[in-house]
Amino acid sequence: MHLVHSMAYVGEEPWHGLGNQLSPRQPIDVWAKQAGMDWQINSADVRFVAGNDGLGSIHAFPDQKVLYRSDTKTPLSVVSSRYQVVQPREILEFYRDLTQAGGFELETAGVLKEGRKVFALARTGQSATLKGRDEVNGYLLLATACDGTLATTAQFTSIRVVCNNTLQIALGDSAGAVKVSHRSQFDAQAVKKQLGIAVSHWDEFMYRMKALSERKVKPETAEAYFRRVLAYPSNTAKDSPVAATNERAVKVATELCSGRGKGSDLASAAGTAWGLVNAVTEYVDHERRARSPDSRLDAAWFGAGATIKQKAWDEALRLIA
Repeated sequence: MHLVHSMAYVGEEPWHGLGNQLSPRQPIDVWAKQAGMDWQINSADVRFVAGNDGLGSIHAFPDQKVLYRSDTKTPLSVVSSRYQVVQPREILEFYRDLTQAGGFELETAGVLKEGRKVFALARTGQSATLKGRDEVNGYLLLATACDGTLATTAQFTSIRVVCNNTLQIALGDSAGAVKVSHRSQFDAQAVKKQLGIAVSHWDEFMYRMKALSERKVKPETAEAYFRRVLAYPSNTAKDSPVAATNERAVKVATELCSGRGKGSDLASAAGTAWGLVNAVTEYVDHERRARSPDSRLDAAWFGAGATIKQKAWDEALRLIA
C-alpha cells in the first residue's frame, strides 16, 4: 500500500520518484493544491456504543478526541484533548517569508500515510562543491505528524546532487533541528528564530564534509566502519553481547563505495571517509528493503533509516577526530 497520499515537486524528479511536477516559484496556494495539502485536520468527540449488539447506549470519552480529514473524513488518530494540531497549510506557510525574502525555494511538499504526516522541503540557497565537482546543497525540512510518531520538526538537511542522497545536518547537540511537541502551540516565528536560519551550521557542516573528503581510508577501515554502522539495534540480538551485523547491508554498502554508487568515483569520494558516508546514505535512500518507495522515504527521513545515516555521520567524524 502506498503511504504517500500526494506530493508535488519542482525541478528534477526527486529521489523517491513520487509526485506532481510544478514549474519553479509557484505561490503557496498552488503548492497546497498540487501537493494535496489543501484540507484541514478537524477534531470530534470520541463516542462509543456500550453493548455488544450495537443497539446499546452511546457514551462520550471526554479525555480524548478523534482527528480526521476535512475533505475525505478519513480518521487519522485518537489523541488527548490537550493535543495541539498543526495544520498542513501551516507547514507550507512557514516558508512564505523565507521564499519571498530569504532566498529559499520550495522543492518538495506532500502528505504521507493518508495525511497522518505532512512535510515540505525548501532549498536554502547554501551550497558547497568538494573536489571533483561534487556538489552538495542545503535544505530545510519541516514535517509534522498527527499520529504520535513525530513532533513538529524543522531540520536542516543536505542533498548531494550526483546521487540525490539526503543527510541531516545535526551538529553536536543536534543544533540542526528544532522540535515542537504537540503539547504546545506551534509558533513558526519562534522556530525560525531558534534555527537562526543557520548560516553558521552550514559553514561548520561544509568544513566537516571537506575534511571527510580529504581523509583517505584503507579497505579494512571501510569494512570495520560499515560493520559498526550497519549493526542491528542491540535489542534485536538480546542473547548476543555483540550487536549482530546486517551482512546484506554491509555487502551492498561495500559495493556502492567501491564503484557501483553514484558519484563513488569522484575525487572527493573514492577511497575517502566522505565516500563511506555516501555509500550508507545511498543504501538507506535507494537500496534498503522497503514495502514501497514512500515507506522508504518515511524511514529515510523520520525513521530507522534516518538513525542509520546519523550513525554513519558520527562514525565518520571519529575517523577525522
